[in-house]
Amino acid sequence: MIIHQVTLHQIQMRMKTPFTNSLTTVTDRELILVEVEDESGRIGWGECSAFSSPWYTEETIGTAWHVMEDFLIPRLLHTSLHHPRDVAERFQPIRRHPMAKAAIEGAVWDVWCKAEGIPLARALGGTREQIASGVAVGAGDLGVMVETIRCRVEQGYRRVKVKVKPGADIKVLKRIRLEFPDLPLMADANSAYTLEDVDHLKQLDDFSLMMLEQPLAADDIVDHARLQAELSTPICLDESLHSAADVRRALELGSCRVVNVKPARVGGLSEAKRIHDLCLDRGIPLWCGGMLETGVGRAHSIALASLDGFTLPGDISASNRYWHQDVIEPEITLEEGSIKVPWDRPGIGFEVDRHRLQEVRVKKKVYT
Repeated sequence: MIIHQVTLHQIQMRMKTPFTNSLTTVTDRELILVEVEDESGRIGWGECSAFSSPWYTEETIGTAWHVMEDFLIPRLLHTSLHHPRDVAERFQPIRRHPMAKAAIEGAVWDVWCKAEGIPLARALGGTREQIASGVAVGAGDLGVMVETIRCRVEQGYRRVKVKVKPGADIKVLKRIRLEFPDLPLMADANSAYTLEDVDHLKQLDDFSLMMLEQPLAADDIVDHARLQAELSTPICLDESLHSAADVRRALELGSCRVVNVKPARVGGLSEAKRIHDLCLDRGIPLWCGGMLETGVGRAHSIALASLDGFTLPGDISASNRYWHQDVIEPEITLEEGSIKVPWDRPGIGFEVDRHRLQEVRVKKKVYT
């Protein structure tokens, strides 16, 4: 397969409600959709899920566009690819920038699967007909959070993740547990704590949490091991893990008992599959995290989450969770707490709505 054209579409979409965590509030979501075309005219789509500012990782929409335009796309165009895994090898001389790499690799996976006539889930080794869906609830007024959780539970979501930080953790979790004593619940700290908070964090063991996600620094696995030794609640790592090698080190140190996999964070589906295989072999629970994506990025995550090792509900929600109108058709829907994997359609299983894309696009460039 030869990619003979790449088009970058920068879009901006207003979220239905602002999303707040310990670091920022997202109201308008900027993203880059990557469109690749092969020599036969088939189209594949990927998504760059970097944020507008570097609060989650060092990447931003601006840096991702620069890296894709000046370094990655020139390495991809008009060269022969035997498999989507070749993309990661082609990009290896470019250090880091995993979200930029993942966006292009995802588009190549889509177009390759269409050329082969198979769904992306099958290409990755997935087996599930449907995946259990969880949802994240941003920080804010406690009463509003409780009512939002009630609404999500009524909609059928299987698991709720809430954002916590010092001064907004024990009280928040106590109130939620009072209202929802049996709800599968996890807390995400986005690196809001330090080792000095060990005694405070031990109080979280009283709330029967599925896990505490990324309590310490985003670049740490050593201090997390010390913290995990003090907690009964499983620690889940997110920002600290950028590769299968990182996951191996974290598991050997005892830094976590659960792993969050985001294809964008680890450089693409190929590396995400390696992480899955490692954790499946070691019996480590996995779930697929969310990045406030459009349906394009979400479709890739649906395929990934169909693999056997993803035993916990991920942050893969319906299109109407965040958007008044998504950029794909059909939109992703929730049925009895699950999302169907599109086994009957090749590639990611969804089409980009060109009219909607034009409505939300703020920048476009074609590379040939």
